[in-house]
Amino acid sequence: MRNFKCGVVSVSFRQHSPREIIQAASNAGLDCIEWGSDVHAPCNNDDAISEIVALQKEFGISCSSYGTYFYLGRDDVAELHDYAAAAKRLGTDTLRLWCGTKGSAEYSEDEKQEFFDLCKRAAQIAQEENVRLCMECHAHSYTDEPDAALELMHSVNSPHFLMYWQANQNESLEYNLGYAKLIAPYTVNLHVFNITGTVKNPLAEAKDTWLQYIDIFGGDRALLLEFMPDNKIESLEAEAKALIDIAN
Repeated sequence: MRNFKCGVVSVSFRQHSPREIIQAASNAGLDCIEWGSDVHAPCNNDDAISEIVALQKEFGISCSSYGTYFYLGRDDVAELHDYAAAAKRLGTDTLRLWCGTKGSAEYSEDEKQEFFDLCKRAAQIAQEENVRLCMECHAHSYTDEPDAALELMHSVNSPHFLMYWQANQNESLEYNLGYAKLIAPYTVNLHVFNITGTVKNPLAEAKDTWLQYIDIFGGDRALLLEFMPDNKIESLEAEAKALIDIAN
């Protein structure tokens, strides 16, 4: 059963204000926004978060998730308490994190076990805070390959430590479908775009591909647009129309 919310990540428009982003999202018929911690919603900036909370109420847009730039393996896990507090103020229990600072193949066995132990500590903090930490599905991180991501999920084994999923623009459709099927039971939200290599294309041109992807993911998830084909906020309306068409 499809039960997707449609939204956008604020980091697609770092040069725009929260009001400009939320107004564009509302005009485009989107449900939610993933606010980034790097520019729009730093976890220690009470004024910025308060402004976003007020804007969400004004425009009837919810916060799907908090897109942090917290790196497991680089940053102090104790800081997750502050990030969790910011997420809750924004109205979400879902935080996106970066899972390590290098690809899974670069970890020695000892480094891997140390990293897995760190992830378990992070999951314990998430349980204490009653939030979900979701690992970015991205190159140059531990979750760069499906088998590595699945091993990590099995090792941590916590409903508070889960995944995002996005297509790898440098891999084949078969590879991406395989990764999606493997990690779907652990996936909270999806980042949606149509990129081949370094070329950004309109999402509507990838409708058939994305229909295959989302058929794998059931349940209550958010489909979040990431990047416009021309990097312009004015293109959000067309991209949102394509996303809503795919979701429904």
